[in-house]
Formats: sequence, C-alpha cells, structure tokens
Amino acid sequence: MLLAVIPNVTQELLTDQVDVRIKAVNLIGKFFSLPEHRIAQKYHDLFIEFLKRFSDKSAEVRVSALQCAKICYMANPSGPESEDVLTALEGRLLDFDDRVRMQAVIVACDLARSNLKIFPPKLIFQAMERLRDKKIPVRKKALQKLMELYCDYCNKCSEGLMGISDNLEKIPCKILMLCYDKDCKEFRSQNMELVLAEDLFPPSLSVSERTRHWIHLFSLFTPHQLKSLNSILSQKRRLQNEMQTYLALKKKEKENCLEEMQNRYRTSFMKMAACFTDPSKAEECFLKLNHMKDNNIFNTLAHLLDELHYTNSQTIRAKFLNMIGNKHQNLEFLRTLSLKCSHNIFSSEHVSCILDHLSSNRNKNFEASSVRFLQTVTSLFPMLLKGSEKQFQNLLEESNTVDDKLIEVLAIAGPHISVKLSEIYPFLERLCLEGTRMQSKFAVSAIAALTDSSKQLVFSNLCKGLVESLHIGRNVPTVLQSLGCLAQYSVSAFETQNGEITQLIHEKIFQMDLSDGQSSFDDTYGCTNSCKLKIYGLKTLVKSFLPHQGTKVQRKINELLDLLSLMLQKGDTCDGVISENSFSESEKACIRLAAAKSVLQLSRRWDLHFSPEIFRFTISMAKDESSSVRRSFLDKTYKLLKEHAIPSRYACAYALATSDSLKDLKEDSFKYMAEFVREYGREARIRQTSEVQQGLIIDFPACIVIFLIHLLAHDRDYPSEDCQDEITYAKFCSPLFFVLQALLNASNVNGDMEVVKEAVLYLLCIFRAIKKAEDAVDADKTPKLHMLSDIGFSFVAAVNRSSISSSHAPGQILLPSSLYRIGPANKNDEANSRCLIIKSCLDEFFVRRVIHIFKSQISMPDSILPKHGRTYQEDRTQSDILKENLLNFPSCKVVDLTIAGTTENQKAAKQDLSIRNRRKLSASGAPESVGLHGCSILHDGASKKSKPCLEKEQLSSSCGSVPIKPCLTELHGPSQNMEANSVSLKESVGVNRRTLAENSKYSNAKYKDSCSSKDTINKGEALIGQRIRLSSPVDRCFYSGTVDGYSSLNNTHKIICDSGDVDVVCLDSESWEMISDGSLVERVVSAEDSDTFVMQQCDMGKHSSFSDPEIPLDTFGEVAAKRQKILAGVEKKKKRQKASTETFMSEVVDVNKDAVLRRSRRQKVKT
Repeated sequence: MLLAVIPNVTQELLTDQVDVRIKAVNLIGKFFSLPEHRIAQKYHDLFIEFLKRFSDKSAEVRVSALQCAKICYMANPSGPESEDVLTALEGRLLDFDDRVRMQAVIVACDLARSNLKIFPPKLIFQAMERLRDKKIPVRKKALQKLMELYCDYCNKCSEGLMGISDNLEKIPCKILMLCYDKDCKEFRSQNMELVLAEDLFPPSLSVSERTRHWIHLFSLFTPHQLKSLNSILSQKRRLQNEMQTYLALKKKEKENCLEEMQNRYRTSFMKMAACFTDPSKAEECFLKLNHMKDNNIFNTLAHLLDELHYTNSQTIRAKFLNMIGNKHQNLEFLRTLSLKCSHNIFSSEHVSCILDHLSSNRNKNFEASSVRFLQTVTSLFPMLLKGSEKQFQNLLEESNTVDDKLIEVLAIAGPHISVKLSEIYPFLERLCLEGTRMQSKFAVSAIAALTDSSKQLVFSNLCKGLVESLHIGRNVPTVLQSLGCLAQYSVSAFETQNGEITQLIHEKIFQMDLSDGQSSFDDTYGCTNSCKLKIYGLKTLVKSFLPHQGTKVQRKINELLDLLSLMLQKGDTCDGVISENSFSESEKACIRLAAAKSVLQLSRRWDLHFSPEIFRFTISMAKDESSSVRRSFLDKTYKLLKEHAIPSRYACAYALATSDSLKDLKEDSFKYMAEFVREYGREARIRQTSEVQQGLIIDFPACIVIFLIHLLAHDRDYPSEDCQDEITYAKFCSPLFFVLQALLNASNVNGDMEVVKEAVLYLLCIFRAIKKAEDAVDADKTPKLHMLSDIGFSFVAAVNRSSISSSHAPGQILLPSSLYRIGPANKNDEANSRCLIIKSCLDEFFVRRVIHIFKSQISMPDSILPKHGRTYQEDRTQSDILKENLLNFPSCKVVDLTIAGTTENQKAAKQDLSIRNRRKLSASGAPESVGLHGCSILHDGASKKSKPCLEKEQLSSSCGSVPIKPCLTELHGPSQNMEANSVSLKESVGVNRRTLAENSKYSNAKYKDSCSSKDTINKGEALIGQRIRLSSPVDRCFYSGTVDGYSSLNNTHKIICDSGDVDVVCLDSESWEMISDGSLVERVVSAEDSDTFVMQQCDMGKHSSFSDPEIPLDTFGEVAAKRQKILAGVEKKKKRQKASTETFMSEVVDVNKDAVLRRSRRQKVKT
C-alpha cells in the first residue's frame, strides 16, 4: 500500500514546509529498509532527490537525511547506491552546523563498525578529523564513537577476523593529540589517562593482544603524540609516588608532631590533587579520605600500588570498590583514585610480552618500535622490568647486534631489578672497550646502576683497563667516551689515574698530527678523524669536571680553561705545535664549536671561574663564519637555557644571532629571545616575592643587557672614534636594539603592560649604573660602554610611550666585578674626557637617525608570535608592533648620563639641561644603585639609615658584584668609612646651591616679589614680559614663549610661543618654569603636582627632572649646542682638582642628596 504513494513523495521533498520535508525523508528511509523491493533502483529520481536533502537549507532536514542514510547503506552495502550515500555523508562531516557534523560522525562510525573490511578508510580518517572540531560537543561525540569503533576493531583482530590496519591504528594516535586541547578539561591529561586505562581497549582483551597493538602504535607515533603519551604516564607516576609517600606518613602518624603532619599532608594532597580534572574538589576528597578510620582502605591502596601485574591489579581494585560500597559519598573519587594507582595502562605483563616479541624475531619490521615501546615504559616505570631480568639479560647477550636503547633500559632500570653485576659485567666491559661511543656511555651508566657504594673497586679496575687501551691506541673514541663517563660516576677512580690520562690525551691526541686522510665518521661539518679525536679528548676532560650527584672535584680547572681559550680563538688544541695547514677552516670551525659547547656545559658549575675573554669568545660563536656552527651553537644554547642548566647571561647569543644573514637562523633567534623573556621573566617575578631576592634584578631577563653592552664594547667591529655614519652604528647596535625591543614588547609577556613598565624602569637603572662604572677588563673601553649606555637609554626612551611608576624600582643594581668597577675619581675624569671626545659625533639628532635607520631596516618574522592563547594584539605580527613602536616615538634629544666630578662641569651641564626629560619619582622610591659585587662594598656615605648591602652568599648572580645602594630619604649622618667623602659632598652641595642662586638671582627676586603679594591680579601681572617654558602633556615636552598679557576675570595668561602660536592658559593649573638668558630659573607646578622635585644627577653634570607617578621618556640631552662649554669645563677640572677628587665617590653614591635639598627650597618659595 505504501508503494502506491512513492511517486507523490518526491513532491513532498520539494515543499517549503520543513516538517513536511522531514516526514518525507523519514518515510523514504522506511522504503529503503525494504531491500527486497530495491526502491532506490526502481525509483531513481526519488533517490536523487533524497540525496539532495543532504544539502537541504534546513539543518533538521539534513540530520534526518543522515539518519536515513544509515538504513539505506546497511540495506545493501555493496550496491551502487551505497557509494552515493557515502559521498553525501562525507560532505556533511564538514557541514557548517555542529548538529549536522555530530550526526555525520555518529553515522560514519556506525557504518564503519557494521563492515570494517570494506568501509572506505578515507571516510574513517575524516571522522577522526572531527576530534579537532571547533565545537567541544562534536569533539566529545567523535571521541566516544571512535573509541567504540576501535574496540570493535580490536575484538575482530583478537578473533582472527581481520589483521592489524594502519588506518584504524591511527585512531589512538589522533586521540592522544586531544591532550593539546586547552579549551575542554575533559581532554586534559588528567582525564585522558582514564580514557587510555578504561576505554581504549575492550575489557576482555588480553594483555598480549594489547601489547601487539601498542607495538604497532609506536611504529606510527609522531614526536607530538609520543610527547602526549609521556605526559600522561609522567602524571600517573607522580601521583603514585606521592601516594606512596602519603601512605608511609600515615603509618608514622603517631610518632610525629600533629601540626607538622597536617602540613605535610596538605602539601601531599595538593600535589596529588593536581592529577585530577578538578584539583580543588579532589583536595577536599583527600582530606575526607585522611579522616577515614578504616585501615583496610589504606592497606588496599598500598597493595594496589605495589602490584605490578595487570590481572592481579584488576582483582585488587575490584575488591577495593566492593569494600567501599556503592553508597559511599566519595565513591566516584575513590574509583578514580584506585584507577590512577593501578598499573593498568602498562604493567609488568606488558614488558614481558615486549621481550617475548623481541626474542622470537617474529617481525623484524616492528623490532625498532618494540624497543622504543620498552624504553618509554621503563623510563617512567623501571620497576616493571622486575621479574623479567633473566629474559632481558639473555636478549642482550644473545643478540647479534646490540641495540643502544636496550643498554639504556638496563642503565635506567638497574637500581630497580635483581641482576647480579658479576654475571653481566663481562658483557658491559666489552662494550666499554670495543663498542660504539653510545654503547660505552650506557654501559658505564649500567655498571654504575648495578654497583652499590661499597663496590667502587669495579670502577678502579675498569679505569686501569681503559688507560691501557689508551696507551695502545685501540678504539680510542670509545675509550675516551668510557673514561669521561667513568669520571662522572666515580671521581676517586678517575683522579687516581688523572695525571696519566691527561698526559696521554695531550701527548697522543692534542699535540700530535693524527691526520690520516680518511673520511670522517660524520661529515656534517667536514671533520676528519684527527679533528674528531681532539674533540673527543676535550669532551673527556670536560666531563671529568662535571661529576654526577654534586661530587666535589679536587683538581684545578685553570689548565682546561686555558685550553678552551686557545681552541676558541685559533680552532686548535696546541699553540705553535701544529702547522697552519694541518686543519682546514671547516675543521677549525668544528673545534671552535666543540670548545664553545664545552664552555656551556661547564658553566653549570664553573661559571664563576670563567674570564671575560672566555665568555666573549663563546658568545661570539653566534657570529662564526660557518653557518652550521652558528646553527648548532644557537640550538645548544637554547636547549640548555630552556632547561635552566646554564646562567641566563648566555642568552646574549640570541642577540648576536638576530643580525644573521640566514633567514631561518634570524627567525629562530627572535623566537628564542621572545621565549626567554617570557619564561625567565615569569619565573623571576615569582622569585621576587622571596625576602632574599627582593629588590634585585639579577634573575630578570633585563640583566643580560649588562653583559651584552660589555660584549659590544669589546667587539672588534665597534665603529672607530671618528665614525659619523649612522648606518654603521645602526647595524652594529642592532643586537642591543633587538634585545631592548624584546624586553619592552608586551606580546612577549601576554600583554601585561605593568611588566613592560617594570622592564623600562630596570633598563633605565641598568644604563645609569653602567654610566657610573668603568671597564674592569680594559679601561680604554669605558667610553664605549658609556656611549652604548646612552644609545640604549635613548632607544628605551624612544620606544616606550607609557607612563611608569618608580615604586618598584630595584634597590640594587648588581654589575659583575669581572666586567665593571668603580675607579678613582681622577681615572673617571679621564674616562669622561675621552667619552666627550668620542661623543663629538653624537649631535642632537644622531641617535634619532640611528634609531630611525634601524627601524627602517628592521625585518622580524611572523612566526615568533604564539598561535594560540593570544591576549594582546592578535591580528598584528611582532614586526608590525615593533615598527609601530619605533615609528611613533616622540621628538627627543640625546640623553647624557656621564659622571662629572667638578662644579664647573655642573655649571656647564645646567646650561645643557633638557627640561623635556622629566621623570616622576616618589620620595620613597629608590631610582637605582650601581654595584660591583666582588670588590669592596660601598655604602651611602651620607646616610645613617642606609641598610647594609646583601652579602655575597645571598646573591645568585653568575659573577661577583658589589652593590651600592641609593636612597632618597636617608640623607643625614655620615658613616665612619666615608667621613671624608661626606664632607666633600657637603662642600659640593654648597657650591651647587650657590651656583643656582647666582644664575637665578634676578629672576628669583622678581618672582618672590610677585608671589609675596596676596593680590591675585598683581601676581598675574608680575609675569607679563617674562620668558617661560610651558609643559605640554600631549607632546610631553616644553615649549618656550613670552607672557604677553593677563586677564583677571578668569586668571589666564596670554602666551606668545616661539613657534608663533598663541596660547591662553591658566598657569595655576599648568606645569611651567621661568627662563632667563637660556637657563632655568625656577620651577612652578600646580597643586596636584606638588610633590615634583628637580634632581641633580652627577652624570657629566646633567640634570633630570623627576616627578611621580609617571616618567615621560621622550627626551635626549642637548649635547651639540653646548659642546664647547662642556669641553671647556673638562679643561677647568684640572685646576679644581680638590673639589673633583674629594667629591667623586660621594656623588656617585649620593646622587639624590642635592635633589631633596633643591626640592625643599622650591617648596619654600611657593609658600
């Protein structure tokens, strides 16, 4: 009867009413469920119209069509219509409506399960792609249906109905990638562990079958998928270890203090709760668990942790849940906890099955993946090898070719398994003498793992055998590797033979021409065997100074450092012994690279022993002539800095690499620098809260500027003194510019502008601190240090457009004493004289042009921005951000921070005062102090309240420094050690005050007369005809003009600016100052800015105006206009030696003394 209405159904499919089309589609689905009538073939037009409903404009109709597609396909899977249905289904997997996509995934997985053998793999793969859908519900449904599909596939494989398929084995690979999904908590590693443990395989599937699938999976895993699996397993292992610690504490609860136990419990619960999807809720459940009185619960959990067999673990867990009962209030938490405590993903049975697979040689194609699988499991769960020791030992000894990873497995699992060293030692000793370098490395580690502290004689005997082989010259590369590794595990055994070993390496390797014309083992850098032996010898010596477990080395490292210095400079191991033609340029590059990497390795423990030359030569590898050397060195530096294995100052290599000619190296250096600023800055801010670190910046990324400036000052490419080419300076200073830009780029700190402001303040303090020091390596380089500081200061001022607060100013600036020192006054005066001569090329616009040229030539990659989680300027590349910052910096002049020791210089500098450089600083804030840790500690000579500087042991800097602490409020009471300097300071302050009074005598008198009158009209009219400078808050600078009139009606003045503009303003609400003959007379501020003060800074006599809370950084000091007077002041210093020599040190320390005096005097005038 229904068949009679089929011709009319086509019209119903075309109606405008959605509900009618849905009913028609459902009716056709019923027709298709009658396979004997072959409706699709008999009524082809109806079938074609049905297929069009898959792209219907209504999502409900499309969903109904997908539901009917399942019926149509299953009625005749091999029919011609089935292919059309699958094609229509494939298109709906990419539908714009998430409900349609979800239904398409359901239908696709159900159809695949119905006939896995003939179902198109392409459609399954596209269903897997929905695990990356933008909608979370679609991803969840795709996960559920794909897990069901994979379980059916595993059952069919175990029953022998089908073989293992690469296409279906990719399902777990795709599922593991969900761990990178940060939008949904169900996909985090805490929850994905439960998926792998319970849902990935059918519950009834045997361990051997599971292992077979895992072996195949490891042959398909990508690095990202393997990393995801490792994160899941690492989290599981952390929880199990912490649970064992907690249960051990629980047993000793009565023996310890109750309060102490509660604190330890809370710490343990916090760590374990992090392994759950909802940590806060899990922590509450742990507290409830701790209050349970039933010891059987804790005993069962301990038994579950100790049970390594999968089957037994499942049985124990089932008994545990039965003990808890279905009505327990924490049943769900305890169920999850027991699942995490069980060895259910991998167990000792899995390890046994892997070893069986390797021993049987059933499939050589999967041997590598089996070893990889075994290595992954035992690296996190080494105890799972327990019980399979004999099987593993036979596999090692009977194998024709020893796999390096199997030796590594033995080294890792050695302390956890029962293997007699005497039984396996001959095999390991043979590897140390005759194996490859990799095998010998793991063999020594395995011997150390199987040897307890009472059997160190084993290493002594092994060391003697290795020395004999070195004498004979047999398999030297392997022997050198074994000796280096042995030195790390047994310092005593190596030091007994140290003299002989070192002599053999120098005589037989370093000082002999071993060139044999043979091809190298690895032609990556073009190294010959001779070159490689020298590198291997160096590695052995380096490892001997890096023992494991913090063992102390008694030997001196000076000889090794001299060798490294020679290799870094000349690319050779002996000066003058080997002829110039012994090594090619590529071989010398290999030796330089090996030496630089050795320095990086040694810096873990010996950085304080490195000379500035070694550090400079090492960082210079980032500019080596060989591109392969630059790449290798940069990647090694990045790896060690990411692991926090070396001091942060080695990030200077990133700065030098930013000017690399190779695009990929340049882009990577930008990316590495951005990551360094982000990660190290975040951790430094966390540590800043501690009492010891408070006020110090040695851990902040900004501190690398201290080292970078010294590197650039000693660079052989530094522009000559008479160079006036802005392009040359821009190119040379580009590493400094790039570092400063990275430190001030908000996108590197997730858009946190407070962090950027803090970086600005730190950088300005660093630059001013360097200006107060001289070069400790070569005093002639001091002017270069100061010039670079000026340029850096000006760049920060040009790029930064934000107002910053000094409330978080660092209490101390620590400069490494190996690079900087504070010298005597006369030396500093000579340095200032040289600096003035060199800076003759830095006219008013020089630095502006240098920065502009740098901006115009800048080219930064887009790849350095994170792809996910952008919270700042999502749609702009970092290149755009930097270009915008540099393009829009305000007009400015050169900032001069040079130290001056005489009143004459101060007079000349007052004429050079740039009112635009106005800093706002609260009286309680400390602008900066310069310190040289490692020399004598200099305290504030004019302060009784100044706190003592931190001791050397409290500082975690990579090199020594002596802090000099600044103070604005601590002004009275000279210390005993600085009494003479304090007197000189008072004399200097008196001279400064008299000088100011003389310069402003006439104008001050007029101003006081006008201000003393109570009549507002007279006060306003008194300014008519006066020259003033008016602050512009928009342009952040001062404009000069003449007061032309006054209106008493609204208390406004008419100002005729020098530019020709006319302004009518109320001076009572503006910041302004009177000027006479081009010099500053008095500063007048509004009531809301009454805490402003002028600070005299003892830097070449310059002045800086400070006020709180913001610091406009848009100014450079006027140098060119007053250069003759400054140079004249330098000549006059020799005639006034008394004032300059006695006040230099005090002026460096007490740069704020005169500032407060001048502030109080100005406030008195206003009242």
